[in-house]
Amino acid sequence: MRRIGITSSGGRGIAPAAPTIGTATVTDSTTVSLTFTAPFSKLPITSYTVTSSPSISLSVSETSSPLTVTGTFVASQAYTFTIAAVNANGTSTSSAASNSVTPLSTFNVEYTVVAGGGGGAVAGGGGGGMRQATLSSLSPSTNYTVTVGAGGGGGTAGSSRGSDGSGSTFSTINTTGGGGGGSNAASTSLRSGRNGGAGGGRGNAGSGVVPGTGNLGGYSPSEGASGGDISRGGGGGGGASGAAGSNSVQSGGSGTASSINGTTYAGGGGGSGYSGGSGGGGQGRDTDTNGGNGTTNTGGGGGGTDFNARTGGNGGSGIVLLKYPDSKTITIGAGLTGSTAAPNGGFKVTTITAGSGNVSWS
Repeated sequence: MRRIGITSSGGRGIAPAAPTIGTATVTDSTTVSLTFTAPFSKLPITSYTVTSSPSISLSVSETSSPLTVTGTFVASQAYTFTIAAVNANGTSTSSAASNSVTPLSTFNVEYTVVAGGGGGAVAGGGGGGMRQATLSSLSPSTNYTVTVGAGGGGGTAGSSRGSDGSGSTFSTINTTGGGGGGSNAASTSLRSGRNGGAGGGRGNAGSGVVPGTGNLGGYSPSEGASGGDISRGGGGGGGASGAAGSNSVQSGGSGTASSINGTTYAGGGGGSGYSGGSGGGGQGRDTDTNGGNGTTNTGGGGGGTDFNARTGGNGGSGIVLLKYPDSKTITIGAGLTGSTAAPNGGFKVTTITAGSGNVSWS
């Protein structure tokens, strides 16, 4: 009997056998990785085709396991995949269907992002810039950058301004560190408060001595208020919708409550002898002591001090709060310090308190 398709050249005319399907894994919102075992084939396999259910147009790269499969997937739609092998003689039958995966299951994350507060000198430092809203359409298995800003160092009251705090970040959301408080130095510029997320208060009086302005990032809504405009230690401004530093006394401006946990953050530091603003602002001192530090993980500004040889308080470090559906599981990457509270009301809240790195969700 004649055997159709078999030739003396060793198998020309025979298409490959079907591949053996492996595991489908979501790589990101548009890409799936598909493992398989190559089939028996008399001739070299030149490519593989992949078909999805439901059917969409797919692009396939690689010619060995795993295949990288890219497509415009529909949000929240589950897909399975089959593979067929191709050689010079044709295309094999399809493999069995893969496991089901959902490549594009987007979700929203509510955030509060607070930068580090500015350091005090004679005047209080400004609170860290603070922004809060909701970031829409995040994708699973995708890295999002998080950075928690440090507080600025206190300046020597008689000779140097406080240092600015550092900014905090979540994905595309950035905040600016609080501005340093002004000093009692001879230089007009060193008496003025620094601009920042919220501005530092102005130091001792003089022509051209001004408080620092807030919202240095130019965001809407504003990330912070201006420092106080009062001689000898205006208070720093508060973050977000918080108050400016007082122009009548040397108190720091109040901060703003987080929409996630109700805690107030980013208070301005108090000028010499006056209290810091609610939200972690450092206490100003009128005794021969250093200014009070802004509270850690609040973005509060450092307090000022009325003694030239003393230093103002350091600004408090920032914080990042993330609230998301409790169906999602967060991975806090290397370089970050954080924790996740137990689910409550259909949501989880993750608090990132230090570092720089990535978070992702599955």
